[in-house]
Amino acid sequence: MASRSAASHGAVDVFAAKDGKVLLVQVKSGKARATKEELEELVRWGKNANGDAEVWYYKGRDEVVKRRVYAGKRGGA
Repeated sequence: MASRSAASHGAVDVFAAKDGKVLLVQVKSGKARATKEELEELVRWGKNANGDAEVWYYKGRDEVVKRRVYAGKRGGA
């Protein structure tokens, strides 16, 4: 399952889940950068969902830089 929040101003723009794995993504484009507060909130979401949290920076038509800011725990921890 995947969903996106169009024109989102929240911590998560895209989320995806499959086979017990969760991915939360904040998307930035152009010169926009995630603030410290946005990163902290995205990490909180990742911890609460036990999922991976990433920021994707679209730098141009064909270039995406993905930065993982939190890695969810795997297994029975």
